[in-house]
Amino acid sequence: MTDEKMQILKDDIAFMRALAQEGSTTPLLFGRVMVAAGLVFGAGAVGHWLIVSGVLRVPSPWFLTLNWLATGLVFAAIFIRVMRHARKQPGFGAGLNKAVGAAWTGVGFAIFTMWLGMTAIGAVTGDWQVMNMFPVLIFALYGAAWYVAGQLGGKGWIKVLAFASFAAAVAMGALTGNPYQMLGYAACLVLLATVPGWILMRQEPTDIV
Repeated sequence: MTDEKMQILKDDIAFMRALAQEGSTTPLLFGRVMVAAGLVFGAGAVGHWLIVSGVLRVPSPWFLTLNWLATGLVFAAIFIRVMRHARKQPGFGAGLNKAVGAAWTGVGFAIFTMWLGMTAIGAVTGDWQVMNMFPVLIFALYGAAWYVAGQLGGKGWIKVLAFASFAAAVAMGALTGNPYQMLGYAACLVLLATVPGWILMRQEPTDIV
């Protein structure tokens, strides 16, 4: 191994060590985002169930798409407001929050891209059964992001959330075709996003800079 590669390796190790040390003291500042995600998208899932179950009668199946589009727009508006608040909090610029924030941002873009792709498949083929995979993929991605957060932050309970999210992904697959899948999806969003988000909010610093 060349000296240059050895130096790169040492720098990488030093960076990971710094993140680990920082993670033991730096609060995670994305709790409000998770609370909003669980509540808003959980409400969207309930709206989806109301439509497909016939409780809420709509003139076109495209109202399902409009339901999720409206849900996404509401979340986007809340997200912008929440991030303006987070930028004023101590620790926002810390490496831990930057890394975890990047992981969740990547998840957000992946979810939006999947939704667009699945909507395109449904529009082209006329078969909307592909959307049954959406909850499975959502919780798989949630699990990946929670695992990154738990690993970098050194918080065991967050790692437990990661594996609970993976289990929820499998459960969503098992509920495919069940009329109550969307209600189960909403419940899991509250348990795996809203509740842990509220816990993280309680651990945030109260000072605003």
